[in-house]
Amino acid sequence: MAVSTKCCPLSPRSEAVPRHREGSENNNMDVDTLPLVNTPKSGRAPFGSYVALARFDHASKHVFIIPGLILAYALREPSLDNVVVSVLLGFVSAVAIASANYVLNEWLDRDFDAHHPSKQARPAVQWSLSPFIVYLEYATFAAVGLILAWQINTPFFWTSVVFLVSGLIYNVPPVRTKDLPYVDVISEAMNNPIRLTLGWTLIDPSTLPPSSIIIAYWSAGAFLMGAKRLSEYRDIIGAGGAERLHRYRRSYRYYNAESLTVSCFLYAMISAFFISAFLVKYRLEYIVAMPFIAVLFSSYLWLALRRDSIAQRPERMFHSRRLVASLGIAVIALLITSFVDMPFLYDLSKASFIPVDRLK
Repeated sequence: MAVSTKCCPLSPRSEAVPRHREGSENNNMDVDTLPLVNTPKSGRAPFGSYVALARFDHASKHVFIIPGLILAYALREPSLDNVVVSVLLGFVSAVAIASANYVLNEWLDRDFDAHHPSKQARPAVQWSLSPFIVYLEYATFAAVGLILAWQINTPFFWTSVVFLVSGLIYNVPPVRTKDLPYVDVISEAMNNPIRLTLGWTLIDPSTLPPSSIIIAYWSAGAFLMGAKRLSEYRDIIGAGGAERLHRYRRSYRYYNAESLTVSCFLYAMISAFFISAFLVKYRLEYIVAMPFIAVLFSSYLWLALRRDSIAQRPERMFHSRRLVASLGIAVIALLITSFVDMPFLYDLSKASFIPVDRLK
């Protein structure tokens, strides 16, 4: 199959994406030994290309650590001795480990990213990087992250180990969960509860977050990742790039707009259920924040349905004023309900029935 060289020249690389022969409505293309697009630049890659692999611009994702800090303080009321130093070291550790995962991701995905409209501009696609330097960079970030984590406390360290291992599971064959439909979303969303737990253990190293909030956070992350794929699918398919999309990521051969939309609703409903279970058990006041959280979910889905949405690039999520406003209001609502008692809610939560004789 020939590929137009007008927008993406043929690559001399010998690797190709194998055809997936299992039954699927999206598997009717001849994608055997399709040539890869984008020819790497010759010569020594600039130092900045290796730095860019770490995606420091994605550090904004670590905002998901903050709810763990707030919840641990509100529910556990621990000692705050040296907490400022611990939090600062914790964020640096989390950024380092995330960067290690990003380095691995960009390196192992370079031949697949070459088929993506925007990701083909990534350094690993554009340049012939040195494998030795790439793996040294990965090892350095991983070591720095784990060494800093060890200095904080044991639960934080082991959570950081899980954070690092999750990157291996997601990116490295033969497991490589990013190639499996739905499993890719669930495994990538695992970063959310990991970040929640990192925040929690920074404040209270004696316990872990309740399972209800971990599942709620996990499924909320799955909603975000599902919305990201929905946006990506709509844009690339809408531009007539079905073949390119399937070459970019194997899991897309099983997806369509309907299945991705339905999965987003499923993840959102599971998250709402476990949030409710958490708040009823631990702090009923959080029920006041639920409408604002629902608006936040809706705002993100609205963004995902727009053309060239920032949902495809979560690191740019703060560029949307609507999303920032929804997030800000939700955070304020959570802060207020974390520290302001509302006794009337407990009266309202008691079982009560309207006697029939009052209706006469």
